[in-house]
Amino acid sequence: MSAHAHHSPAGRLHRPGRTPVHALPAHCKILAHLAFVLLVVATPREAVWAFGLYAALLAAAAALARLPAGFMLRRTAIEVPFVAFALLLPFLAEGERVTWLGLSLSESGLWGAWNVLAKGTLGVAASVVLAATTELRQILLGLQRLRLPPLMVQIAAFMLRYADVISDELRRMRIARESRGFTARGVRHWAVLARTAGALFIRSYERGERVHLAMLSRGYTGTVPVIDRLTATRAQWAHALALPASAAVVCVLGWTL
Repeated sequence: MSAHAHHSPAGRLHRPGRTPVHALPAHCKILAHLAFVLLVVATPREAVWAFGLYAALLAAAAALARLPAGFMLRRTAIEVPFVAFALLLPFLAEGERVTWLGLSLSESGLWGAWNVLAKGTLGVAASVVLAATTELRQILLGLQRLRLPPLMVQIAAFMLRYADVISDELRRMRIARESRGFTARGVRHWAVLARTAGALFIRSYERGERVHLAMLSRGYTGTVPVIDRLTATRAQWAHALALPASAAVVCVLGWTL
């Protein structure tokens, strides 16, 4: 899976390197990432300064991993739809109104927009750091080591493994349509696109059955053996949990100050 994932869109998130962050075991980084995100979400939105400290902590982690600022900004662009939703909240929410540049804005909507933007951006940035410093195969092994249900791990592994296969199948179907002079230009062509989606689903389902039968013929019993049984040292755990530990201090201060 690792060679295949390197060329997939998800695989391109990984940025190889030899930094202290890259060297940490995947399950340590996953647990640290989850704890950090939960602490960010638990922080009251009124503690604006706390989110600035969270951003500084993430910037320090990205710098330690040698991730360029441009790389981080490009990868966090995935949250643009959520930004658009947040920008509408001051106009749509009810409650007390404030006037800014001639616009009547909801005070609760402004706080809601800030809450979505701040926590969403920090969560996405933390995920980018995790994905950029950990290979997909290592993430899956880390999830398995954290006792995530094996079936869920296998489903995720096969999804990543065959994402390119399905996208190539869709590309071939598109080329076949265009070679016959088809170009989608309006609603009247939606029926053709719907039949394409149906055919792609059937082909994917049939491919999945063939793969499953091939696995059964090779002795598959519902679990995939784990060859890499990397364990983490106390020092590695300490380094990985430094970020959520610092975030925990910020979160507590955010509630008390």
